[in-house]
Amino acid sequence: MSHQTHSPKRKLSGKRVLAGCAILLTSVLIIAGAAYFLTRWLAFTWEDKNNLISSDGLYSHSALLLDRQTGQVLSRKNGDQSIYPASLTKLMTVYLAVKELDPQQVITLDEPIFPPLYAQQASLAGFEPGERVSALDLMYGALLPSGAECCVGLAQAMAGSETAFAEQMNREAKNLGMKHTHFVNSTGLQDKDHYSTAEDLALLLDTALEEPLFYQIFTTHSYTATGSFHPFGLTFTGTLWELPEAESLKNGIILGGKTGYTQEAGLCLASLAEVGGREYLLITAGAKGDHSTPPYHLYDALTLYGRIQIS
Repeated sequence: MSHQTHSPKRKLSGKRVLAGCAILLTSVLIIAGAAYFLTRWLAFTWEDKNNLISSDGLYSHSALLLDRQTGQVLSRKNGDQSIYPASLTKLMTVYLAVKELDPQQVITLDEPIFPPLYAQQASLAGFEPGERVSALDLMYGALLPSGAECCVGLAQAMAGSETAFAEQMNREAKNLGMKHTHFVNSTGLQDKDHYSTAEDLALLLDTALEEPLFYQIFTTHSYTATGSFHPFGLTFTGTLWELPEAESLKNGIILGGKTGYTQEAGLCLASLAEVGGREYLLITAGAKGDHSTPPYHLYDALTLYGRIQIS
């Protein structure tokens, strides 16, 4: 009786075929993945002339309008140019607080927090030196009335000092892909080494809105906090909602927003709107004006949201 034997060469050949198929499949997946991320990257880096929605006539130096459902950039103006973010910085401060702090944690606003903020005429929510406040109330105080004391209190609770917290902010910015951003404080008070871009801030806001608590705070019009020195409550109104024009979007509704201003940054606004049942976010920065002039940053938001075509 003859016995058939399998040739070692055949076994080796089969292994080579399988290995070749595995390499081919891996290559295809890598190419497909690269193509996907390239497409997403191109959506954020196309030239202004390729805008689907015109950015003509804006007061702001920089702007970026994003469709949150598709992730597509619909309009941009100098989206990758460096800007001073002013109080839009507080988006990062509250985003990190939402992720890291127990909302019911009680934080003491140490007295040394306040003198530097008074000296720089920073916007304050109204808490007092030594007051004990919940982390949740500080988050609302940071985003609605743009309270700088709330930001520093949150920063110290998370990192021990504002300087250490700025390092944490920069690590998170890097993790998010904010390639042209550098933070030196939690508030956005002017510093030449504190900068960002409309692109980076849009990426930050889009990510932060995925956190339910951040979304809730960002879209709240008014809120009453209760600190240890305010047992009967301290009521905040969002700085955006102090502007009557915020309610005048004709083809939709502005859901929430965060204003910002320094003399060097100009008027800035991060906003979220619903138009035709879809959510859009917009960053505008560098509009000339101040708190005593018409709200040119809001005018730009109304202009760009108003140019969205409802299908």
